[in-house]
Amino acid sequence: MSIKVDPNLMKDLKHFGLKDASKCFHCGNCTAVCPMSETGTPFPRKLVKYAQMGLKDKILQSSEPWLCYYCGTCSEHCPRGADPGETMMVMRRYLTSQYDWTGFSRKFYTSEKFEIMAVIVTGLIVGLLMLLIHGEFDWQNASLEKAWPAHGMEIADLIMASVLSFFLLTNVYRFMKFTMGDLLTKIPLRIYASEARELVLHFLTQKRWAKCEDRTQWIIHLLIMTGYTTAFILVAVLLAGGLAVLGLTWEPLRFQRPFDPVTGRDAIYPLFHPIRLLGYYATISVFIGATYALIGRIRKSKTPYKNSHGTDWMFLVLLDLTVITGIAVHILRIMNVPFATYAMYILHLMIAVPMLVLEVPFSKWSHLAYRPMSAYLKGVKEKYFAELKNREPEVKAAEAAGAKA
Repeated sequence: MSIKVDPNLMKDLKHFGLKDASKCFHCGNCTAVCPMSETGTPFPRKLVKYAQMGLKDKILQSSEPWLCYYCGTCSEHCPRGADPGETMMVMRRYLTSQYDWTGFSRKFYTSEKFEIMAVIVTGLIVGLLMLLIHGEFDWQNASLEKAWPAHGMEIADLIMASVLSFFLLTNVYRFMKFTMGDLLTKIPLRIYASEARELVLHFLTQKRWAKCEDRTQWIIHLLIMTGYTTAFILVAVLLAGGLAVLGLTWEPLRFQRPFDPVTGRDAIYPLFHPIRLLGYYATISVFIGATYALIGRIRKSKTPYKNSHGTDWMFLVLLDLTVITGIAVHILRIMNVPFATYAMYILHLMIAVPMLVLEVPFSKWSHLAYRPMSAYLKGVKEKYFAELKNREPEVKAAEAAGAKA
């Protein structure tokens, strides 16, 4: 089988933030100290070698970048200062752009100007639509339900959710085709089904990260992920008011705002209502996680925070601003300040929607799909090959019996 070499691969990877990989002389120290590098999926040394040799196809077939959680241990122990942990981060950016058939991810990762303009333009479009399409602005009692009726927002929600799901799922399918190859259709469906529990478990707990020496990174990541997932369930699944209680409209615009005809205002759930408590958890956990990571990158306090790509900053800033503006909407609603409530709500959506539209299918939020899928598919392949190994004696016996006959 011929091996294709891309002589421009290292140059291309530099557009995604690659800096020091050429310093690596393959001592293997990084793989030896990595708590998550395993037999069959050794990293990061293997990926660094692929990059140096221009083996683009090998990188596309690799799941290891997604099995790495960048605890920084490998970079700390690298005698050459090759920063293998950051190289794995670069690989994730590069692979995300390769999975994306639209080409948008590549532009998002390789041009800060494009990234900033994309966020600004998307936000301005959202703000303009909110001003052009609205109901009644009640200037006596702040009512988001009157200003933007829930049924209209439901339609906008379904449209955006469908578009985002289409792009994300098609990109995930391309990811599966790259990493699984012929095995994607060769492995029986029963094996995929038997490992489905692991997919859910990895998504909800990010349990692989718990193997890292720095467990704080796992907790921070878990806070962001569970907070966002809680918001998604409240807003997009339960349809019971969700984070509208807080003025938050995280995963798309789908929400219900109970209206109180007596006061003429949107009803506010009691403080200890389950929906409101879950909303507070989502808000607080995401804010803590995003702020911790943001401060860490500003101070460069840990190895994973020493090299920050533009998309890292954008992701964290949008998360924090979404939370802050959402809390502001909640407070203004309680204070019953109509103009400020409506203005802040528009600003909130101008930040939240670009975060969703750009980050979920094309950038950092897509990691929430690729990471658990990689761990899941790794388990699927291991089970498949284990079954083949167990069947070897039977196959040999059958072949021997056939030869005698």
